[in-house]
Amino acid sequence: MAAFRTVLFLLLLSLLTIPFGVLVSLAVFFPMSARYRIIAIWRKGFMALCRYVLGIRYCVLGRENIPAEPSVVLAKHQSAWETVGLQEVFPPLVFVLKKELLRVPFFGWGLAAMKMISIDRAAAKDALKQIFDQGRERLAAGYWVVIFPEGTRVAPGETERYKPGGAHLAVRSSAKVVPVAHNAGEIWKKSSFAISPGLITISIGPAIDPVGKTAVKINALASAWIEAEMRRLSPHRYRVPADAVAA
Repeated sequence: MAAFRTVLFLLLLSLLTIPFGVLVSLAVFFPMSARYRIIAIWRKGFMALCRYVLGIRYCVLGRENIPAEPSVVLAKHQSAWETVGLQEVFPPLVFVLKKELLRVPFFGWGLAAMKMISIDRAAAKDALKQIFDQGRERLAAGYWVVIFPEGTRVAPGETERYKPGGAHLAVRSSAKVVPVAHNAGEIWKKSSFAISPGLITISIGPAIDPVGKTAVKINALASAWIEAEMRRLSPHRYRVPADAVAA
């Protein structure tokens, strides 16, 4: 049944994405606010398909930790779900993503029109410069910047090195860092075609003020909070309890 629901979901999502990809591309001549309103309709459709076709619900912990001003979000990356789900939680935002995604028909066109920060991961120095320059520009324009510091999707219970680009952006732009953990990978598994029904929990940690902190310190604080929270959200994936990590 999960495989059937997944096929139906992908079919309906394709039918939804094609016209909206074209529409938001044509809207490139209009202000960003107009493009975001178009994408908001597509996003609502995506979330509705997740809810009523796949049986995916979500809840948010720590909404009170969201700052009033545009900030840098450092989040776990486990599935495709959070690339849309986080847009439901935070104010208008842009993602830092690999430039190859912009070549995907319709979907990639929409990403390009929304001024996402696309980087060439093979060119490390140039990628960092793009994050700093474009990130500061987006923050100054009032948009939040979401970065997946591990750089790729990571299965529940696993951890990759947290890259410091997001922390450096926060220091250079004086923007707060908001750490985010979630367990979307328990439902939308990296290694499985079929998507399971269930509840996704997004947990938002206390914002980290960059004043008086180095990028190394900010990165360490964010990664420590996220990894400790992951042990609370998916305790069965870890041998070490969350309290031990937090200590």
